[in-house]
Amino acid sequence: MSEVTLLLEQIQSGDSGAKDRLFTLLYADLKRLARGHLAKAGPITLDPSSIVHEAWLRCGDAPAGSSRRQFFAYASTVMRSVIVDHVRERAAQKRGGGVAEVTLSTGAFEDLPGQPDVLSVDEALQALERVDARGHRLVEMRYFGGMTMEEIAEVMELSVPTLKRDWRRARAFLFDYLSA
Repeated sequence: MSEVTLLLEQIQSGDSGAKDRLFTLLYADLKRLARGHLAKAGPITLDPSSIVHEAWLRCGDAPAGSSRRQFFAYASTVMRSVIVDHVRERAAQKRGGGVAEVTLSTGAFEDLPGQPDVLSVDEALQALERVDARGHRLVEMRYFGGMTMEEIAEVMELSVPTLKRDWRRARAFLFDYLSA
């Protein structure tokens, strides 16, 4: 059993010090994950440390029975919500003042004319979740979490070929949604 898994179990059993030890152990990895999110989000006024700290506060207790991969998939989802909330808050503050859209600078949406903004992608992901929860989870882990298909297969307990089919279907849905 890995140290991370052990600490996650200790958190679930109520050991308050385990959460601090887990944060210290994973801080560099979480910061790297946050940098990846920022690279995709384009120019925004958040830094990796701010995202990590806000996400850590929002995480509360880790999901029961979490492994390291499951925890990072969960943390990635929370980090995405931190960025989306930040963009929404900035847009609300500047409403009526010509808000500059924050786009996603990544190859994941390369076939679209122009890069979609963070809020449009979030809306598309919410729509995907309503029709295909597994596809939504896959996109979050692969695109936002930077996980490989093999890692996702382990977390979701599915085969890689099944995930590849789901990935194609989810990407097609997002492309159609964002092209409309």
